[in-house]
Amino acid sequence: MPEIFAISRNVDDAAFRVPDRGRLTPEARATHPPKILLLYGSLRERSYSRLLTLEAARLLESMGAEVLIFDPHGLPQPDSAPDSHPKVKQLRAMAEWAEGMVWCSPERHGAMTGIMKSQIDWIPLSIGAMRPTQGKTLAVMEVSGGSQSFNAVNQLRILGRWMRMITIPNQSSVAKAFMEFDEAGRMKPSAYFDRVVDVMEELVKFTLLTRDVAPYLVDRYSERKESAEELSKRVNLSP
Repeated sequence: MPEIFAISRNVDDAAFRVPDRGRLTPEARATHPPKILLLYGSLRERSYSRLLTLEAARLLESMGAEVLIFDPHGLPQPDSAPDSHPKVKQLRAMAEWAEGMVWCSPERHGAMTGIMKSQIDWIPLSIGAMRPTQGKTLAVMEVSGGSQSFNAVNQLRILGRWMRMITIPNQSSVAKAFMEFDEAGRMKPSAYFDRVVDVMEELVKFTLLTRDVAPYLVDRYSERKESAEELSKRVNLSP
């Protein structure tokens, strides 16, 4: 083999793995409904991110998924309360339960809301050597008071990548959301609604496709080089 194609001397042979196509086909597939957690980013009485989240939840249930929706009322700001706070424990338990998530935020001042970010900040990147969001699927949505924008969903995608989630390609951005829901809080027929159906359908497909092989998909060379104890120390460094 020419030297240019030789494996680098920096590679640890004990940790190096050639990707195995066979391991991408599980011996047995889970038969339970996909488990999806939905988060929304507003505390308003008539919250359009919550109404859009409820529409998404109805669609997911009709597609055979089991859903949970976290209510952010009463969740303290990150670092202002201990991890033992009841709302924090509830959110973390839901995140651990989920196989996929939907994050839906209003766009405020060109960004996601603090309510949305606080929820994600309370979900730990790691617990010991475990990463509770790693390898799980994610769909992102936003609502806007004005013209259509993608600032919030773009930020949510960055967070999804940081949390090592499999963020699906499709997304939903509902402009002038106050015009898109009726008095009962149900979404009116529109191209925006059709896109929400598209996004939820895609989320369920990606969840079914990846959940049985998620541990293998996120198995990394760099982390195989470390012992569990070393990894735990590194990912739990105080900021």
